[in-house]
Amino acid sequence: MNRSLSRRTFIAGVSCTVGAAALSLGNLSAAEPAPKKRALKKAMMFPTLGIKGSVLEKFKALKTAGFEGVEPMSHMDQHDVLKALEESGLKAASVCCATHWNKTLSDPNPSTREAGLEGLKQALRDAKVYGASSVLLVPGVARGGVIYDECFERSVAEIKKALPTAEETGVKIAIENVWNDFITKPQQADDFLKAINSPMVGWHFDIGNAVRFSPPETWIPVLGKRILKLHIKEYGKEKKFNVKFFEGDNNWPTIMKALDDVGYNGWGISEQPSDQTKDPESLAQFSKAMDKVFAS
Repeated sequence: MNRSLSRRTFIAGVSCTVGAAALSLGNLSAAEPAPKKRALKKAMMFPTLGIKGSVLEKFKALKTAGFEGVEPMSHMDQHDVLKALEESGLKAASVCCATHWNKTLSDPNPSTREAGLEGLKQALRDAKVYGASSVLLVPGVARGGVIYDECFERSVAEIKKALPTAEETGVKIAIENVWNDFITKPQQADDFLKAINSPMVGWHFDIGNAVRFSPPETWIPVLGKRILKLHIKEYGKEKKFNVKFFEGDNNWPTIMKALDDVGYNGWGISEQPSDQTKDPESLAQFSKAMDKVFAS
């Protein structure tokens, strides 16, 4: 009888110990939850990659570091880009229009605007060749004698002229918020898209650029499903873009939650300064930092 009781007492004691251990592990897991998994795809804007080499060598370096895509510029050698995409296994996340800063769609000179429009059309054609679904476009610049309303009217008119090419190629035009003294508030972005009023035009939301003016998370609900692509960029009020991820003023958990709320699950394209990715080791660390941003 005593042996039986002792045996039952021993088993009960072991059960309590195991249960306590399990409870402890459960509490630890609750205290340190695993990073949230998101379906965001990681890419980098081609000119911001610091590693030296050919287009193919740079694409391969991105792939080795864990990137899935790249954002080439328009007007590059199509053969070089296609070969690099095929051999590296990267996808074209987007194409950035190469002419939108020096041949602006808001320029007072009609011939300059016409050249800018042709540059946009070529970017759309390049994107189709590379398999990218959108082209990043800076719509205009509201300075140097161009006021806001003029920039708005001229750029809307020129973008509408590009819509037939967008429809023909199946590539959308994605307007980016930049430091061009134009569209610095979410409602202004909404007004601009409504003025164009086309399903072929959406937004390429630059998170870092927005921080200077207002919290990025206030833009996201306004733009909603019209966000076609993201530029992932850290910004600090003192050092501007010369900061690493999590060392600036971006509130990444809040930003990521806002993106979750609107159902964004597309490309996140880095545009940090090239000195942060100057060799394979720094590129690998940068890639891991982007993963942490996505999991915030």
